[in-house]
Amino acid sequence: MIYSHEVKMMCPVAQGVNHGAAPIPEEAKWVKSKEVKDISGFTHGVGWCAPQQGACKLTLNVKDGIIQEALVETIGCSGMTHSAAMASEILPGLTILEALNTDLVCDAINTAMRELFLQIVYGRTQSAFSEGGLVIGAGLEDLGKGLRSQVGTMYGTLEKGPRYLEMAEGYVTGIALDEDNEIIGYQFVSFGRMMDFIKKGDDPATAYEKSKGEYGRVADAVKIIDPRHE
Repeated sequence: MIYSHEVKMMCPVAQGVNHGAAPIPEEAKWVKSKEVKDISGFTHGVGWCAPQQGACKLTLNVKDGIIQEALVETIGCSGMTHSAAMASEILPGLTILEALNTDLVCDAINTAMRELFLQIVYGRTQSAFSEGGLVIGAGLEDLGKGLRSQVGTMYGTLEKGPRYLEMAEGYVTGIALDEDNEIIGYQFVSFGRMMDFIKKGDDPATAYEKSKGEYGRVADAVKIIDPRHE
């Protein structure tokens, strides 16, 4: 250790009281974290790239400082999906410190990792007060049946009004309108369910019909329009 001349000439003074790290909540325990291995938690975070063309929602399950599970969801940029594929291979097995300093290819994913790191090391995880934390696989459960991200895609113009394109329930196939041309419901098809039916042997037309649903007062509609072509 190299000291400046000014420091060398100082007289020593005892440091005094030092209580160490403040405890943070981790999986229903209060932990004084001093090393990476002291950190555990399950949490989510969102990141964005510099041009803000796309965003990433990242979910991590950390046990004893090691990332055991990673869910990478991206939207808005085609290249991000390939970056997410690489990040899903890179993240499990890394310590959270390694992950923070690893190039996750897409800047939105890197930013999401930064935001998660801050949550995790400050004890602000989703599992802070869950005894034992959450099991490995909890991230996958966020996707629900069909294992697809919860996506909402809407579009609107002043001239022609709103268009519902995709909801959490699925791909919107029809928008129900009343006599004032106001939306009162929508029809949809669940892609996840449809693919499950096809994998089980249903022909695509049958699978499509079995995966259809509706929300709202569709039965009262004066007309139903195709949101993509009308």
